[in-house]
Amino acid sequence: MIEYENLGKLNASFIDAYKNKFSDILSTGWFVLGNEVKAFEREFAQYCDIPHCIGVANGLDALHLALRALDFPPGSEIIVPSNTYIATILAILQAGHIPVAVEPDIRTYNIDPAKIERKITAKTKAIMVVHLYGKMCDMDPIVSVCERHGLKLIEDCAQAHGASYKGKKAGSFGDISGFSFYPTKNLGCLGDGGAAVTRDSTFDERLRMLRNYGSKVKYYNEIVGYNSRLDELQAGFLRVKLERLDEINAHKRNLAAIYHGEIPDTFIKPALDEDFFDVYHIFNIRHPERDRLKKFLEDKGVKTDIHYPVSPNRQQAMAGIWNEAHPISEEIHATTLSLPISFCNTESDVKYVCDALKRF
Repeated sequence: MIEYENLGKLNASFIDAYKNKFSDILSTGWFVLGNEVKAFEREFAQYCDIPHCIGVANGLDALHLALRALDFPPGSEIIVPSNTYIATILAILQAGHIPVAVEPDIRTYNIDPAKIERKITAKTKAIMVVHLYGKMCDMDPIVSVCERHGLKLIEDCAQAHGASYKGKKAGSFGDISGFSFYPTKNLGCLGDGGAAVTRDSTFDERLRMLRNYGSKVKYYNEIVGYNSRLDELQAGFLRVKLERLDEINAHKRNLAAIYHGEIPDTFIKPALDEDFFDVYHIFNIRHPERDRLKKFLEDKGVKTDIHYPVSPNRQQAMAGIWNEAHPISEEIHATTLSLPISFCNTESDVKYVCDALKRF
């Protein structure tokens, strides 16, 4: 059986370092907003080539608190891709704003820059881009739109740790950017975790208050805040894995190169562009008979996944929020299939998958 993901195997090579880190943290007796969080924030900010990193409880909170820190008027419109994971949209709704959908580029699955301006109104305050599957958006035209219209830019980097566009890292374009450290991410912890990054010291200060009850000094609350803190243990585990993030990304890129070279052209493969350094959190293919293909591969001993089976506008939770059809998003969600590309998968695993695809 070729597994899609196995977190036990994925983390096997980190276990000794995790145990040492756990013992070190346990002996300090400090488990919330301590030295491990401070160190991880410093190291991850440096990795992203950006001055400030604020550890929070999860990726959804990173985006939600980013919107709170930007302090838009209630009911502001935030442009977002129509095919993102639901968390991106939930962050906008939880912040009291209106998500405005823009269809993706069918090649890249990321927001189509050419379609953004037609959705801008007097109420539009920001564009929230999503670097889906580990491929960054086409950032130059998006940045240009923001500059022309005076809009803030937020990056959802939940699947793009270490990805880059024209040599510039994910998270370094936005006014504020959010990351998830869910265990399956390229940089994943052993539970929930997230972070916001920013170049702006004012946003940095406000985010630090927002994550901690609205407080800079204990028991003194300046603003209405939340309890959303990256804990010491997860920060420590992330520090261990961050040291090898480039190795993880290189492994996944090597597996992706095998897929690109051996999968027949009867399947739609991820787009390749020289300006983009893709990190393949997910390697998806598309096929009109996706469900039959998934069953065929399972019968051949290959586990796959679907990211994601339901277009956001078809989710029950979005009833009354997004009622219009999003045909490009719906086509992607109906045909996409994610192949094994974990840090625990081997070259022989991937070659077996390719052989199975050739027999389909």
